[in-house]
Amino acid sequence: MTAEALGAARAPVPEPVPASAEAPRPSPGAELSGGVGGAAALEPLVRAVLGALAAGAARRGGPVAAGAPAEIAAAVAEAFRTASGPAALDRLTELLAHGSADPADPACAAHLHCPPLAVAVAADLAVSALNPSQDSWDQAPAATALETLLLEELAGMLGYDPAEAAGVLTSGGTESNLMGLMLARDRVLGAATGRQIELTGVPRFGSGAGSAAGARPRILTSAAAHFSVQRAAALLGLGEDSVIPVAVDSQLRMKEGALAATLARCVERGQLPVAIVATAGTTDTGAIDPLRECAELAAEYGAWLHVDAAYGGGALLSDRLAPLLDGIERADSVSLDWHKLGWQPAAAGIFLVRRSETYASLARRAVYLNPADDEEAGYPSLLGLSLRTTRRADAFKIAVTLRTLGRDGLGQLVDACHELAVAGARAVAAHPRLELHGGASAGDPVLTAFLFRYVPAASPGGPGGSGGSADAARSDHVNASLRRRLLREGGAVVGRTELPGEGAGRVRLKLTLLNPRTSVAEVERLLAAVVAAGEAEEAEEAW
Repeated sequence: MTAEALGAARAPVPEPVPASAEAPRPSPGAELSGGVGGAAALEPLVRAVLGALAAGAARRGGPVAAGAPAEIAAAVAEAFRTASGPAALDRLTELLAHGSADPADPACAAHLHCPPLAVAVAADLAVSALNPSQDSWDQAPAATALETLLLEELAGMLGYDPAEAAGVLTSGGTESNLMGLMLARDRVLGAATGRQIELTGVPRFGSGAGSAAGARPRILTSAAAHFSVQRAAALLGLGEDSVIPVAVDSQLRMKEGALAATLARCVERGQLPVAIVATAGTTDTGAIDPLRECAELAAEYGAWLHVDAAYGGGALLSDRLAPLLDGIERADSVSLDWHKLGWQPAAAGIFLVRRSETYASLARRAVYLNPADDEEAGYPSLLGLSLRTTRRADAFKIAVTLRTLGRDGLGQLVDACHELAVAGARAVAAHPRLELHGGASAGDPVLTAFLFRYVPAASPGGPGGSGGSADAARSDHVNASLRRRLLREGGAVVGRTELPGEGAGRVRLKLTLLNPRTSVAEVERLLAAVVAAGEAEEAEEAW
């Protein structure tokens, strides 16, 4: 083929398209939320979301949508498949609102799942629109400075010296507990073995029997501690078996003297106590371990003290309840969750250490995020304070809330929820078909949660029964079933747990009262709904 023929066979080269003086107009739904025009783009969409939220809540008409899980899943799948175009936002938002468990409803009281303050949600919208990321200063100039200031204030509230403390915003207690135990492993095990654990890894144990270098590491925590302690031990290469449970009393608080005895046994066996994890606010009862005793024993044995105050840390906001946390200022590290007793949208976790130098093993240099010459020039970096790289500016909503309500205003919300729990527990104790965990000797709830159970009628008639294993198993079955009935009917969201131990008779229901706008009368109506559901289960059982 000739050159002329080849040229003729080629497709014509298109003329270059001149660049437009103006950016192309985005299609509906493709507008950006930032920049000068971002607010205008957001305004109609936010109005649509607010309308859909109201419509979904009205259609739900209670704390949770009625229906079995499969029915709700089918409705979600149908909407997800068929929603399209600009109407998708409205349709899927209404679906989400209708199909959510609403912690703002007085009958939604199962979990540490707070109704967020409107001001905190509004502040969170600003963060979503601007999308700062905390892994480098040049992605979040103002948010970097604000997180630092907020953490200094929270460290002072905790009893730390803000000039010496350090910390970071986290996804919650699970991440914070992992960080506390990571630093404990690196500091205590590193000192005992003479190794830089974060570089060389966890050594094999047993080769140096009788010496600290060969001692198997142990983490001591209460038998009622959060399961994330075991998970962290596994992730850190220590193994879940390294976690030694310390005996608790009937209210799930470490027994007096139990920690000292457990520590002594560890040392007698040639084991190394790396960390003590004290709980300030157990998930089920709000129990607070003896923090000052834990601190003294940690110092005596050279162990790191981490306090999991994800729930109970909210007591720091209340003048009345803050003394419950006496000794927390001696902890090496602390977990706090403001998406529990802080009324923030998740996530709002906080991790703090008493001495910033103990953070050394997390230090990280990434030349594209925090080059040394930037830091020398005065551009700070938070990268070496977190396990995460990309990280939302979750400090902003907390800072706005603190400045809007102040500690006193938030403390009033904490006190209101505590008073509500006290009234609810007393109502349970006075009801003939309900049994408060621990009975009259239990006293008032420590924080805002309490356990109880519905008491089925004895087979021949009348509440109670013989108290044997059959009655215990029946009680477990009825209480578990009545909770699912309430969910299925959309009437209430009540918690369910089990007491430590073995065998039947350990199932308990739980109310976790985090809505400061709920009234005592509404809690009493919720308890009446529990009794009605229990009686309905028994009636079906008899039929």
